[in-house]
Amino acid sequence: MRDEAAVTAVGWARSLPVSSGVKAARDWTRSHLETLDWFAREPDQVDAVLLTVSELVTNAHIHAHSDAQLILTWDCACLHVTVHDSAGGLPQPREASEDALGGRGLMLVDAMADQWQIRSCTRGKDVIACFRPATA
Repeated sequence: MRDEAAVTAVGWARSLPVSSGVKAARDWTRSHLETLDWFAREPDQVDAVLLTVSELVTNAHIHAHSDAQLILTWDCACLHVTVHDSAGGLPQPREASEDALGGRGLMLVDAMADQWQIRSCTRGKDVIACFRPATA
């Protein structure tokens, strides 16, 4: 007998050294979204996911001065995008002036993700964004 409460999930993880750049993170994420058929089923969400990956990996590289571990987990209800860095301290959303070149990353994540959170870990932190498909 099948347990209806069981959760089936798939996931992928990749380490992104500071030297790898954010494009590698987007390309890697894009390839996994293709395997999940999100380009056909969730085209509006694809751009939001890719921009979130860009912002979170950039934050890990630029602000945390850390390599980033990018983890994607799909549980058929939510795509969880997690970026781990090894820096202590939690990021704080901030107000950016109109002419500022940066400072809007977490505001963008907040606007695009269905929900997001920051978790402090023994060796750094995780920033997790959840994207629920419209077709779920």
